[in-house]
Amino acid sequence: MSNESTLLRPELIVFTDLDGTLLDHRDYSFAAAQSALECMAKKNLPLVLASSKTSSEMKELAQNLPCEPAALIVENGAGVVWPGEDGTAAPRHTEILAALAGLPAALRSGFEGFSDWGTEGIAHQTGLAPREAELAARREFSEPGLWRGSDGQRDEFLAALEEAGITARQGGRYLTLSFGADKADRLREVASRLAPTAHMLALGDAPNDIGMLEAADTGVIVANPHGAGIATLPGESTRKIRRTTLPGPEGWNAAVLETIVTVTSAHGRA
Repeated sequence: MSNESTLLRPELIVFTDLDGTLLDHRDYSFAAAQSALECMAKKNLPLVLASSKTSSEMKELAQNLPCEPAALIVENGAGVVWPGEDGTAAPRHTEILAALAGLPAALRSGFEGFSDWGTEGIAHQTGLAPREAELAARREFSEPGLWRGSDGQRDEFLAALEEAGITARQGGRYLTLSFGADKADRLREVASRLAPTAHMLALGDAPNDIGMLEAADTGVIVANPHGAGIATLPGESTRKIRRTTLPGPEGWNAAVLETIVTVTSAHGRA
């Protein structure tokens, strides 16, 4: 990942979701976004990856990108990992597991998390290949899982965790426990550290990207015919948020190149 000292007052920071956005839905390739990534590298514009993936998963992906990420927003915003750092300096995942262990047995037994399943269980539950499941198991900031108990017990479970400062977000399948931050919170945090005056461009394709899209100066909803989609957002009426017609990395590439031209032209630099 890029050394922070090389990022000299960039005019633009690009925050991006991965699956279905920068990465193709079918083969997880970013090939169609190659020209925009290379343009960013040439102009020394920071790229920030923002995903539900762990830092281990994202670092492996980042090794192949032509534009090295300036930061990783990991586990759906539960944490940020900077160049040369990992999440072990702030063992939030350990704290979550300790809070779970301290619950009454009747409540604890209703929740099955990634740490309960282990690598083989994660592969079975998610359909990930063994190597991918191993990387997904390396939690640092959050604990996804499934609630198996009753609705009444679920309310008690969530209330007990809330007393420890732990919140729960229900995704398409998994209930994820964390200490509350999301992609939008991390976008602001990263921008304030990298370049507070830079134009923030955020790209995503799914409902869990909405906060990030709305927090950015420009949000781009990347077309994904295979995903859940995003309903019309208020910012679309003012063009603060717009949509691509091309899907995945093709749409990403066009949107990023267009924004680079617009922002650098506004700053008097082509």
